[in-house]
Amino acid sequence: MGIDYSYEIFVPARNVARALTELAELAPRTGRRPRVAVTLPGGDQVVLPFTSHFKSEPVDCSTSSTLDLDTTIMFGVDDDAMRELSESHDWKRDERGRLAIGYIYLTVRFASWWHPGYASLDFTAAATGMSLAFERSANIRGVFTSLTAASGGVCCVLDTEGATRLICWLNGEPMQETVPGPRFAGYSDLAATWPAQDQ
Repeated sequence: MGIDYSYEIFVPARNVARALTELAELAPRTGRRPRVAVTLPGGDQVVLPFTSHFKSEPVDCSTSSTLDLDTTIMFGVDDDAMRELSESHDWKRDERGRLAIGYIYLTVRFASWWHPGYASLDFTAAATGMSLAFERSANIRGVFTSLTAASGGVCCVLDTEGATRLICWLNGEPMQETVPGPRFAGYSDLAATWPAQDQ
């Protein structure tokens, strides 16, 4: 059995379409990519270069609490963890020297468990080698914290299946603290620092 590390991004619930549109910009540009049309709660529709449960049929989430996507994301290779991952596979780089890493399984929760005014995007690595790169690669962390910022998000955490999670981004600033930890006794304390949202 492998390990399944993940990055979780928290955005205001109204920003889900924006977050998914920003995510689509990180998908590979080469080759024919499947596309899936997704209807979000509230009626917004986005067309994404991914699949849902490995299918491309339209997905209606207008009355759902979650959305599952199978994503492929481009990452730079200029750190040791990414070089190690790329050497273990026969992957080709794009014109900017980046690698397409997938599948990264995404679960969108339209109302997060930590704060109902926020949605969460939980990106889970598909294999142990990818999970280790999630933990060790500054490039991977930078992509997820940049996506948090571009989406108007407030928090990004890394889950390595331990007793704590690493806070990588909080309220506009990169961070290296844990929750639970000295500053945040629990997840409700962390979420209490996020700006208030309509629920």
